[in-house]
Amino acid sequence: MNNILSGLRVIEISAFVAAPSAGMTLAQMGAEVIRVDMIGGGPDIRRWPVAKGSGQSLYWAGLNKAKKSVCLNLRSSEGREILNKLIAAPGANGGIFISNLPLKNTLDLTALRARRPDVIGVLITGSRSGRTAVDYTVNAFAGFPTATGSPEQATPINNPLPAWDLLTGQSAVIALLVAERHRNATGKGQLVTLALEDIALANTAHLGMIGEVQINGTSRLRLGNHLYGSFGHDFVTQDGIRLMIVAVSTKQWRAIVTATSLQDRFAVLAKEFGLDFDKEEDRFEARDAIVDLLNDWTFARPFHQVAEQLTAHRACWAPYRTFAEVGSSDLGSNPLFAKIEQPGIGSYPMPGSCFDFEASPRRHTLPAPVLGCDTRLVLANVLGMSADELDALQARGILPAAPVRARELESAR
Repeated sequence: MNNILSGLRVIEISAFVAAPSAGMTLAQMGAEVIRVDMIGGGPDIRRWPVAKGSGQSLYWAGLNKAKKSVCLNLRSSEGREILNKLIAAPGANGGIFISNLPLKNTLDLTALRARRPDVIGVLITGSRSGRTAVDYTVNAFAGFPTATGSPEQATPINNPLPAWDLLTGQSAVIALLVAERHRNATGKGQLVTLALEDIALANTAHLGMIGEVQINGTSRLRLGNHLYGSFGHDFVTQDGIRLMIVAVSTKQWRAIVTATSLQDRFAVLAKEFGLDFDKEEDRFEARDAIVDLLNDWTFARPFHQVAEQLTAHRACWAPYRTFAEVGSSDLGSNPLFAKIEQPGIGSYPMPGSCFDFEASPRRHTLPAPVLGCDTRLVLANVLGMSADELDALQARGILPAAPVRARELESAR
């Protein structure tokens, strides 16, 4: 964490990946991000993976670090009224919300603007048309599964990484901060809408894949583990360890050539093809022959020798690792991570903010909150509600029946 956004207050009404990842990014930069859920949690409260024994969602804990958690009965008009008050609460750095849930179920934007005309909202939708969409359907719609896998593959291959969700989350952070800057300059709020599908289509176009169809009349084909338009492929060592070697620049290519001492062999190969391997497109054209030469080199050596040679000559490479290998590696040597106690789950390495601001040194992250644990504190601090008022709301089922008290929160976090 760092405190570069200290003082900014954001109300998050969300579930799953895109909006929670945006809120977490803001919280880890010091903003007060208050996630508001239904009593009992939203649809992502028990999403896999879950912790062995407790059944608590590691997924939910991972995407809600450093936030505060408020639970309200949002099916009641009184609960929705409190949510609107939280968003519209006074203060130059308040009046901001982010959501990827339908506003009609939680917010009255007209009434919200009547309360606070400069309110800023960032709304993430599945598609511009209103059709229901999630990352995995959007990825299918954008074409990537048909270009993933080997040329012999007959069916699409889905990507387990929810890339569009994550990219949309970061785009939502940008949108929120830009809208806040605009409000500081003009005094005017606004609603910013981001469609997951638009993020996917825009970035598909940014990468040249739509231009490839429109201008060249061609479509991206499956290449297996080859890197399109350049050189990159997987290789296996004598002791069965697999690695990826890449050369997207002349410098990287020459590093591979020097590390492997295959200068003469590559010179003969280039002459045979009539190509110049210092050129990216020529390496791509001769990719299969280059792979054959390099595969002979890696397969004749144990991994430690291959790694030493490639590293010594500053080649671009990395071993393939399983999640088990990543999770059990020395994450503590990376200042991004610190071992944090997550209530209900246990202690394990958690990443803080990826940003290193010179003006605000990075600190360790805070864990995700216990669901609803900040409800009374937030309503007291932001809305000035008294203990009697909070007790009355709790008695009517508007607040959680057994919120975690301040002293318990302090020990848990």
